Amino acid sequence: MKITVLCENVSRDPEIEAEHGLSLFVESEGRRILFDMGQTELFARNANILGVKLSQVELAVLSHGHYDHGGGLESFLRENLTAPVYVHPKAFEAHFHGAEKYIGLASSLKENERFVAIENVTELSEGITLHPASCVPRNNPSLPHGLTVEVNGQLVPDSFEHEQYMLIEEKGKRVLFSGCSHIGILNIAEHFRPQVLIGGFHTSKAEETKLDEIAERLGKLQTIFYTCHCTGEKQFDYLSCRMHNIRYLSCGQVLTI
Repeated sequence: MKITVLCENVSRDPEIEAEHGLSLFVESEGRRILFDMGQTELFARNANILGVKLSQVELAVLSHGHYDHGGGLESFLRENLTAPVYVHPKAFEAHFHGAEKYIGLASSLKENERFVAIENVTELSEGITLHPASCVPRNNPSLPHGLTVEVNGQLVPDSFEHEQYMLIEEKGKRVLFSGCSHIGILNIAEHFRPQVLIGGFHTSKAEETKLDEIAERLGKLQTIFYTCHCTGEKQFDYLSCRMHNIRYLSCGQVLTI
């Protein structure tokens, strides 16, 4: 399996730009998959530099309904004319940071016929399944950190039901992709227990006591974590001093598993 980071918060290559967002191009058993599309069309520009042909993507997955993962949706639909885009039905609800900052998707795209709404565990292709947040027990509390969603005209704390995770099983390995892990990285990692987990931890605002708990419990798992984006650089540095099984993925990096 080969993963190319098209968009992420940090770039260590002067030719590759970065932005607050996430987009991963995944090649598995000859299949070409796009996981998230970043905040803007930047992921597409980086794809061109990195030799990734978005027009050849066979299926795309939107991890959840926030702008920094689906802001590039329109650009992808222009670049690729055939691939279905798998979304949760609640991805196009109105999501906010607090009461004023809209962080949702472009409502003009909502009725696009390329979108395939997924509410239950679904096989996308042989060895590739999509899992909604509703299938993951929330044994550990997770906080919305001021993120809200509009329900019946009122803003309420987001429960992140629109979040979903892609699991690829290839040659005996289970590799899980999680965009932001809003429902809690402990809940997700301890439920799926994959050999490899790729994605953000949503810990950029976490205090040291919470990071200590995460490091202790994730460090006991037989999982290698490749994290990025909403984990936070300082938080990653803190975790990496306490965990042997965590790595950072930056924009433009190519990972082979």
